Amino acid sequence: MIRLLFSAPERDWPVWRPHLIRACAARGIDVAITTNAAHPATVDYVAYNPGGGLTDFTPFTSLKAVLSLWAGVERIVGNPTIRTPLCRMVDPGLRAGMVEWVTGQVLRHHLGLDAHILRQDGEWRNDVVPPLASERRVGVLGLGELGLACAEALSALGFDVAGWTRRPRGAEMPTYAGPGGLEALLARSDIVVLLLPATPATENLLDAAALARLPQDAVVINPGRGPLIDDAALLAALDRGHIGHATLDVFRTEPLPPGHRYWSHPRVTVTPHVASATRPATAADAIAENIRRGETGAPFLHRVDRDQGY
Repeated sequence: MIRLLFSAPERDWPVWRPHLIRACAARGIDVAITTNAAHPATVDYVAYNPGGGLTDFTPFTSLKAVLSLWAGVERIVGNPTIRTPLCRMVDPGLRAGMVEWVTGQVLRHHLGLDAHILRQDGEWRNDVVPPLASERRVGVLGLGELGLACAEALSALGFDVAGWTRRPRGAEMPTYAGPGGLEALLARSDIVVLLLPATPATENLLDAAALARLPQDAVVINPGRGPLIDDAALLAALDRGHIGHATLDVFRTEPLPPGHRYWSHPRVTVTPHVASATRPATAADAIAENIRRGETGAPFLHRVDRDQGY
């Protein structure tokens, strides 16, 4: 009998329960799932959301792995009491949700929908026709699971897409790497999409100097992580009109404080961290599959590199 602790806010359990039971049964896993950590020494795996309140993993002396329910692990990876493998969440639902949100936001700005939808004032504006997708250059910062999926979807729509990674990697599209590559990628991006993890190496990646390299009226779309952007620098670039618009889904402080300038800035769209979410119907399979792997000696999927931070 495998013992799985589901550590998350109490409201999540009724939603996750049937999916976890189904996913484990489909893999022949005999599992007892609990939401009570009263007997930590008996727990084999923890399905983990930091919002559940668990912070000290020291009593879990039989623990084999911590399986994050979130794609981002910046609130988890630095926990010194986690001494077992830590796996981040990657699943088809997360991927599809992010692709849909990013594609929708890119198309919104590419087609100039705001000028028509938000200004229903009786004036007939047909003097500016948007370019075709092939004439619009999109840069995607980060070519991990989510970034690559978004880049491929945008390419399939005909956009001129290029990607950037911190280290060189193979991809079937123009790809830049390293600091010099970042400068080149930004210089050719009419729309830039940020899909990088939050690590010390990526904090303030889009600072004043980086923003200045973007073309005039470029659009910034950030569904990745709030600390990727220097907020003061972005607001300054928006104020002087160099950046045409910023659509932001993630922030350093969440919920975004009511008095923050992003709320009222005419060139900013705020969405409340809804670009993509962990969907239990598909994510439960990712949890169950890693349990199966842990029990059969196969390597865990999406294991976090503690040195890299993701």
